[in-house]
Amino acid sequence: MSLYSSIRMAANSLQANQIAMQVVGQNIANANTPGYLREEVVLTPAPTQRHGGLLLGLGVQVQAVIQQVDHFLEARLRGATSDRAGSEVVEQTYAELEGIVNELGDADLSTSLNKFFASIAEILNQPEDASIRNLAVLAGNQFAEQVRGVARRVQSLRAGLNQRVCDIGARINKLTEEIRSLNIKIAEAEGGDVSRSDAVGLRDQRMVALENLAKLIDIRVEQQPSGEVVVYSGGDFLVSEGIRREVEVVMDADRGLAVAEIQLAETASPLMATSGELAGLVHARDNVLGGFLDQLDVFARSLIFEFNKVFSGGQGLSGYDQLTSEFSVDAAGAALNEAGLEFTPASGSFQIILYNRNTGLTKTTDIHVDLNGAGKETTLADLAGQLDAIDGISAEVTATRCLRITSDGSDQQIAFANDTSGVLAALGLNTFFSGFSALSINVTAALKADPSKFAASRGGIAADTQNAVELADLADRGLAGRSGASIRSLYDRLASDLAQGSTIATSEAEGNRVFEETLRGQKLATSGVSLDEEAVKLMAYQHAFNASAKYVATLREMLDRLVDL
Repeated sequence: MSLYSSIRMAANSLQANQIAMQVVGQNIANANTPGYLREEVVLTPAPTQRHGGLLLGLGVQVQAVIQQVDHFLEARLRGATSDRAGSEVVEQTYAELEGIVNELGDADLSTSLNKFFASIAEILNQPEDASIRNLAVLAGNQFAEQVRGVARRVQSLRAGLNQRVCDIGARINKLTEEIRSLNIKIAEAEGGDVSRSDAVGLRDQRMVALENLAKLIDIRVEQQPSGEVVVYSGGDFLVSEGIRREVEVVMDADRGLAVAEIQLAETASPLMATSGELAGLVHARDNVLGGFLDQLDVFARSLIFEFNKVFSGGQGLSGYDQLTSEFSVDAAGAALNEAGLEFTPASGSFQIILYNRNTGLTKTTDIHVDLNGAGKETTLADLAGQLDAIDGISAEVTATRCLRITSDGSDQQIAFANDTSGVLAALGLNTFFSGFSALSINVTAALKADPSKFAASRGGIAADTQNAVELADLADRGLAGRSGASIRSLYDRLASDLAQGSTIATSEAEGNRVFEETLRGQKLATSGVSLDEEAVKLMAYQHAFNASAKYVATLREMLDRLVDL
């Protein structure tokens, strides 16, 4: 081996150890950099050289600088990140929903409901006192306001989640464009199969972008030989090497809210996210909050209709001079059970009472409602005709297709009794509650203006308290239309489902956080920087560099001696 070959070998060693120390320095400098993947220098023996009959080595050379990354672990970690992000959205939504309902506080709906029915029971003690009836009306109004308030706040929370869904569309497009751009830069930097080194800084950036995208939607990443990646969501690709597909936000209607959905702009197909922040937001918006509103509506509708069915068959301390139904029909000639009313009446009858305030005499007339599907069905026009035929009463269908009933004399008042058809409650005549949902429940304006009309009696105007007795017991009475569940049990079920759902969501989120942290620990062991290990490597490469420098110095002495000869 020639002296010059030895010098070349020493130069190779110096260069290799210098590069190795630079890589170690890079690792130390980025020990606390988020998303940084530890780099490793790959050293290999330099090519051999023939010297006579011998093959002599030329020292060491740097083959590549690569990242220490476990792609299988990274894929699992991205999946865990998606699961954690989605479950945390649901967990947070349940926490906010529990705060709105405030079931453990003193101003929750169940407390307000109990106060309302307790105020009705107070009427039994002082039936002649209009102020006691006013307290019942006020308690009912306070309860209705609370129900509306809860529904509005939940709907507002839904709208907030929906806006976050809209924002995610732009965030997905931004990240896929970043990944696409980095794909191109990495392919250019690595030169395909020409270089065995990784475009380390660019790959770090792309890894961070992929993790951020995984927080939004669940993705599948496939590495390509060129160094680029293909990113899939479900069965559709979002990024394929240097190509990407945009997503767009489209609006649809759901339970009174214009809800956003994200779809691929190219194919107009929905983005099938099963985890990640997007999936969590959609689930929280449509199932958690939407489901809660559905249950709250069931509770409110049941209370409105069942309470009004009993209430409308009773009488207060005074009757009506005129009243108009709250609800209108689609057509005056349509059968009442098919006329588009919010609540559906059935076959039966009710009584209308005409009370003379001067003489104290009453006149009671039976009004029949035929909705059994056989023969002629009762329409709103038929009902108005039966009522208008009663001497002392005028009835008509208004221009808005409501029913208006008017007393013909100033000394006569109108009252109702014994409604077995539910038609009074369905039309909104002589009712306590107005509205048909949690967002619209209220106390009727007539009762707010004159609480003496609170229908506590069954035997006539100001006659007894039999209707109040039935109303006070209604909270715990099984309802045929709700499989025997009572008003109170419907609310208890709503609160119980909320508490159970919150507990499950919290447990699931905590489990996902623990699993993600476990995978991050494994990633840290593989791709993280240990300052102690890097310090040991630095000393080893430094000693090798010093030894190579000493070798060069020795060769120089040999060369000088050779020149001197």
